Amino acid sequence: MLSWFFRLIKGFIIGTGFIIPGVSGGVFAAIFGVYEPMVKFLGNITKNFSNNFKFFLPIGIGGMISIVFVSRVLGDFFRLAQVPLTWFFIGCVLGTLPYLYKKAGEQGRESKHLLILLLSCVMMFVLLIFMQDILKIAKIPTESLVTWLLAGVLMALGAIVPGLSPSNFLLYMGIYGVMMERIGNIELHVIVPILGGAFACILLLSKAFDALFLRAFAGMYHFIIGIIIASTLMVIPWSGKMLENGTRNNYDFSLVLTCFLTCVVGLGLGFLMSLLEKKIKTVDNLGDYG
Repeated sequence: MLSWFFRLIKGFIIGTGFIIPGVSGGVFAAIFGVYEPMVKFLGNITKNFSNNFKFFLPIGIGGMISIVFVSRVLGDFFRLAQVPLTWFFIGCVLGTLPYLYKKAGEQGRESKHLLILLLSCVMMFVLLIFMQDILKIAKIPTESLVTWLLAGVLMALGAIVPGLSPSNFLLYMGIYGVMMERIGNIELHVIVPILGGAFACILLLSKAFDALFLRAFAGMYHFIIGIIIASTLMVIPWSGKMLENGTRNNYDFSLVLTCFLTCVVGLGLGFLMSLLEKKIKTVDNLGDYG
């Protein structure tokens, strides 16, 4: 039951990453040690289906609960306290990076892997800046089936490619707020095509990522760490940055203190999750899945 509940919590946090702009569900999946098994499962969905289904069921339930809950509640809170909440998630990422870096070296680490980390960080940072400027000017119809299929594809890419924040892109495209409202109201004519687009994208790309992990484990994980660092840098709410509520971020003493405390709490939670991850793995034995 502890293992099942722990995976439910993981799923909830991963689901949150798909909803909050600037955060990536794929990042949290990688941080919590379920990204690689998930890619293996989806890349070979008929292999060990029963064991895989049992393993990922609580993660899926937690993710769906999170998506609906965040859409209705945390989305409003994010607009009211975007800066402290963002620093909380930054702390979560920082707290788990040491564990992820250690995992990346489990099969050996060479200088080329560090170069991969650096290059992926720089390239992703540049790409995110470029996409940020491009997508800000996009005008997408919110009553089109194609729009919600595209939204599902973007959500899936956030799971397959850690570091990509689909909510950021949806926000810049002008459909984020509408999507949050309609998912929160459980409007099936929006939810069904989103799930369809996501499922199709995952099935098409997961097998390729599974093959990459088999052939270049260390390279892939160092690549992921670089993407995580780049996306985290993009999330930082610098002074003067335009917030979702239309105002600009201006730090005063109370806000700095609040952000520091939320970041520390996130850092502690991330580190705790890493410690628990090591203990839970002895129970779950992830090697039996995927």
